[in-house]
Amino acid sequence: MKGFFGKLLRINLTRQSYAQEVIPDEVFKQYLGGKGLGSYLLLQNIKPGIDPLSPDNKLIFTTGPSTDTAMVGNSRYGVFGKSPQTGGYAESYAGGRVAPVMRRTGYDAIIFEGASDQPVLVEISDSGVSFHDASGLWGLDTYAAEEEALKQVAVQGAQALVIGPAGENLVRFACIENNRWRSAGRTGMGALMGSKKLKAVVFHGNAKAEIADPELLKTVVKKIRDLGKGNPGVENYRNYGTTVMVKIMNGAKAFPNRYWNRAVDPNWENLSGDTLLQQHKVKPTACPNCFMACGKRVSIDYGEHAGLEIEGPEYETIYAFGGLCSVNRLDQVAYLNDLCDRLGMDTITAGNLVGLIMEGTERGLIDTPVRYGDVGAAAELVCQMAQRTGLGEILSLGIKEAAAKLGLQDIAIHVKGMEPPGYDPRVLKGMSLAYATSARGACHLRATFYKPELAGMIDTSSTDGVAELFIDFENRLTIFNTQILCVFFRDLLTWETLIELNKAITGLEFTKEDLWAVANRIIDATHTFNQQQGLTRADDTIPDRFFKEKVNDGQNGINPDELNRMVDDYYQLRGWQ
Repeated sequence: MKGFFGKLLRINLTRQSYAQEVIPDEVFKQYLGGKGLGSYLLLQNIKPGIDPLSPDNKLIFTTGPSTDTAMVGNSRYGVFGKSPQTGGYAESYAGGRVAPVMRRTGYDAIIFEGASDQPVLVEISDSGVSFHDASGLWGLDTYAAEEEALKQVAVQGAQALVIGPAGENLVRFACIENNRWRSAGRTGMGALMGSKKLKAVVFHGNAKAEIADPELLKTVVKKIRDLGKGNPGVENYRNYGTTVMVKIMNGAKAFPNRYWNRAVDPNWENLSGDTLLQQHKVKPTACPNCFMACGKRVSIDYGEHAGLEIEGPEYETIYAFGGLCSVNRLDQVAYLNDLCDRLGMDTITAGNLVGLIMEGTERGLIDTPVRYGDVGAAAELVCQMAQRTGLGEILSLGIKEAAAKLGLQDIAIHVKGMEPPGYDPRVLKGMSLAYATSARGACHLRATFYKPELAGMIDTSSTDGVAELFIDFENRLTIFNTQILCVFFRDLLTWETLIELNKAITGLEFTKEDLWAVANRIIDATHTFNQQQGLTRADDTIPDRFFKEKVNDGQNGINPDELNRMVDDYYQLRGWQ
């Protein structure tokens, strides 16, 4: 089977042992790699009803067959498990420089199971696995931990994944960090690492999987590069990164503001990409094998945070802290972003939780000093969450449990325990379907359905035909994630290009119908996993506030019947009961 090693590495942290296992070719034909392989392994390895923070949970890393090839946009890895945040299916992805090196260890997937008694650093190479005492790393923030982990292994070209204090303290939305500013952010995979006392993983090696047709791959890459020349979307990413979305979403009147009370931020221009470029030093950065260079290395030039350097802030962080919390200066958002990165916490969840406390205080439902726009109070709350002190002890449990304990469940915004990203579903109604049916909780990345809505491919005021178009986008991006390609390439890779890519890498003669079937099989697997963990059709919904409260002076809203029709259509098209 070309494009794969056909090998799984299983690491038992309790016994500090490891073993190689063969992955049959048939698994790759049915699921491919990346998300497909990760989802297959979840079903095979995780029993129903386990505690996500127990040694019974598995931490699964995968790369795709395109990883470490000449393919563009391929420098991403995936991580899977049972989510400490939602109790259901967990997937998260991150870019940077780790994925190609992870791939060179010679495995298609790596499973961590059990739990260590003491903090541990695991070194994985193409020649074996070593276990190192990580007591000296425990307690370090992610920046220092990554630097020290690489020093401890001392192999040129090695790459590391680490957790910060939030992961160590089992904060349910802790994330995994690499290359300082890259995050596998959502679903709490950092807490899963922390529960296993796994502080860091370091990769190095020289293994290379054989691909089927290198010349065809060159043709595919050239086609994508040619399409990218002069492409407006590519130029926007290159010039602004994801900050371009601040202007776009406010123009669409779908930018969540003041904890979901409004859909336009009156101060949005202060948070925009133009302001970032005008007021701060910005240098484009790119993952390996990427011509978009959407990353923005930012140096803050003024104010109390002058001298701060960060890659970002990304749109989702700007929406979460800038929009929901009414923090209307980019340098302050960058400061909060930096805090979360150092502590190892997802910025979308952290910003939503701070916004929830601000809104609860504003409504008189709780008594706290945390007010809209108060950066100092927001920063203090972020630190309390990571250290599980004060109010942060409750918030560290995640929004679903925390809101119930604080009496804020009627205003808390989440789906299956995970907060939505920055696209208001009362304006972009297709996003309500995306949030409701996502296996991992409110998610924008499994279909990026805001894209066809904003582009006018579908009427945002209607729910007719939404499910059918949504499934096409969801299935195509599921195939992206079997290769683990950056979703920002979605406009440059059609179904036909994906067919050629799979042929070039694996040699398999897939048709569109074949790839469609692979995507269906993977999505069915995520659905089955959630069913096994106790989730039902009733969980495929959105918060009541979205039904009860309209935005934009009452012009935009969604009612339960509209959502139910879309979800019913979705279930029927998927063949689900």
